[in-house]
Amino acid sequence: MIQKAMDVTKLVNSVVTIASLPSIYFRVSEAVNCPRSSATDIANVVSEDPGLTARLLKIVNSSFFSFNSKIDTVSRSVSIVGTQQLCDLCLATSVMKAFKDVPEELVSMESFWLHSLACGICARILATEYGVNNVERFFVAGLLHDIGSLILYMKMSELARGCLEESRKNKKKLHEVERQVFGYDHAEVGYELVKLWNLPEALHEAVRFHHAPQRAVDFPLEAAIIHASDIIVSALKLGSNGDTFVPPLVPKAWLTVNIAESSLPGIVENIDGQIDDVVRVMFKE
Repeated sequence: MIQKAMDVTKLVNSVVTIASLPSIYFRVSEAVNCPRSSATDIANVVSEDPGLTARLLKIVNSSFFSFNSKIDTVSRSVSIVGTQQLCDLCLATSVMKAFKDVPEELVSMESFWLHSLACGICARILATEYGVNNVERFFVAGLLHDIGSLILYMKMSELARGCLEESRKNKKKLHEVERQVFGYDHAEVGYELVKLWNLPEALHEAVRFHHAPQRAVDFPLEAAIIHASDIIVSALKLGSNGDTFVPPLVPKAWLTVNIAESSLPGIVENIDGQIDDVVRVMFKE
């Protein structure tokens, strides 16, 4: 049977029960957003999931944060890292858990998550250089930017394989081939998923417009930073979502990010210094 492209909303709805976020994330988010919640209250919710607790403690003690002293309790990590930042880290670990069983027929999941994590690390570094608050939201946006690719690989594998082959054979941009075949690309699929998950709106445009940041209206900085991070990480050949080419840079996005070219060697060194540690914490059981 020849596979036919599915409407993007129907596609995402068909997979959301498979790739649903664990309820623990929503309980943590609810606790974080409750003005009466203390650090201990939030820590108690996180502690309901031993796996999540272990990963959070590992990451706050990793090179990702580089704190001087060991943080051995979730309540202390809440106090030091911050409630919203902790919620963002919970989201990141929940997303990776939700998609951990995606078949590797079309893309190596290790390569996919390496690219996604590296993009998140790079985005966090660029956001820090820019001077924004809560840089963890940029890490999450980088982690999620290609999440739509996994849905295409899960549900539209025959057509997705054709897109990959066409892109590689004729040296075309993968997202443009996807638009020709599906009528939408992996960025649009990812956008529909983060909307359906009711995730923060800042993530919506970062995911939807990471190949076209000039189209972002409400969160142009988020879209520009994820766009730039995707290009930097692709150029460094740190994993892949299946695409074999470095995406072209939108000049306006680089102007928005406002990072001096002289800063790039330090940014690359910073990514190299964090990626192994973060991959070990976030991806390995």
